[in-house]
Amino acid sequence: TVVGAALNTRQALAALGDAVDAAPYKAAPKAPVLYIKPANTYARNGEVIALPADVDEVEVGACLGVVFARQATRVSEAEALDYVAGYRVVADLSVPHASYFRPAIKQKCRDGFCPIGQDLAPAAAVGDPGALDIEVRIDGQVAQRASTADLIRPVARLIADVTQFMTLEAGDILLAGAPHGAPRARAGQRYDISISRVGTLGNRLAAAR
Repeated sequence: TVVGAALNTRQALAALGDAVDAAPYKAAPKAPVLYIKPANTYARNGEVIALPADVDEVEVGACLGVVFARQATRVSEAEALDYVAGYRVVADLSVPHASYFRPAIKQKCRDGFCPIGQDLAPAAAVGDPGALDIEVRIDGQVAQRASTADLIRPVARLIADVTQFMTLEAGDILLAGAPHGAPRARAGQRYDISISRVGTLGNRLAAAR
């Protein structure tokens, strides 16, 4: 299972402005805003991702993927990182959309919309997951720079909050949250994501046949 956390950066929440206080929610989220990337979305590093005919471009959400070493249920924040096997680079691809509290299934769960880096960076080698630099390039040009230091809920806190109500199994991946302002890419372009001390991930986009 791949579980993603939306609105988990300070910039993403700030960009909503007064909208978070409007109906129907009337307040900023007090718990993680989660979504699922089901098995049909999985793709490998280097694989060509075919964009559906009705999709002109996608947002490239560069995510730190937290891979679990063992079953995690009601884990404390102090012990959370003990459950982490390591980290992978993950691309949370999605069709641009305005929904934020309830991420749209049709926009986030298309075939191939969750490429996952092949290499697992062991937790011990990565160290602090809250101090990792993120870079996205589109056709070789830098399109975004960010850091996991911007997470509202750092990795340990996120694990603790999510496992209070949801058991995560060995091999499951928790996406810590894509940086705000994800760059967009179209068919014919290539994106590359790098996360310091974790690795890289790159895919070319193609038009549907």
